[in-house]
Amino acid sequence: MTDYSEEQRNELEALESIYPDSFTVLSEKPTTFTITVTSEAGENDEKYVFLYLVAVQTTLKFTYREKYPDETPLYEIVSQENLDDNDVMDIIKLLEQQAEENLGMVMIFTLVSAVQEKLNEIVDQIKTRREEEKKQKEREAEEEEKQRFHGTPVTIENFLNWKAKFDAELLEIKRKKMKEEEQAGKNKLSGKQLFEMDHNLDTSDIQFLEEAGNNVEVDESLFQEMDDLELDDEEDDPDYNPVNLDSD
Repeated sequence: MTDYSEEQRNELEALESIYPDSFTVLSEKPTTFTITVTSEAGENDEKYVFLYLVAVQTTLKFTYREKYPDETPLYEIVSQENLDDNDVMDIIKLLEQQAEENLGMVMIFTLVSAVQEKLNEIVDQIKTRREEEKKQKEREAEEEEKQRFHGTPVTIENFLNWKAKFDAELLEIKRKKMKEEEQAGKNKLSGKQLFEMDHNLDTSDIQFLEEAGNNVEVDESLFQEMDDLELDDEEDDPDYNPVNLDSD
């Protein structure tokens, strides 16, 4: 007759020695405990530390059934870090598969080891994905740098597109200029309009001279006395005929 209690007790002692820092007993009846599983760092991964400094782990909870190991233990994931929903589902399926394959033997160490390997695979996938993302960013940066120095290659199609756009912008500028000039012509006042709007214009020159201190002086010596001028009276002229003047 199989002593299930003895087998379970012996396995618990072994698990406690194997996982001293991550093994925790939660209850004795029924026997329930947790083991926290963390991914292992790959060999020579120092150069990836700055990119892949991330913990991938999960805490598994196990409960012995009365006839374990002839019955599979109860198991569940009680916590996880940096695992998406698909990863969690894959781990549950893996535990189910391993439990069925090892039925009749103590299997907790086997189950935990399988989960450990799965977490390592997930870390490798994260590394690969992040390396690809890094390379893609570098390619995009290089392409952007090339575009900055070399510009866009000129083809007939993009040249015609550019010229059509340029001509349209130039036409719009000309239209605006013509409109502004037309508007300016409508608003320009004639001299008469300016004079009618500002009656000070008729005295502005005199005020300017006075304010500047310029007095107009007339040299009378330049003119003769009106009495000294010999002016013939039109009436004394024998040829004078007012009628002829009117006829002119």
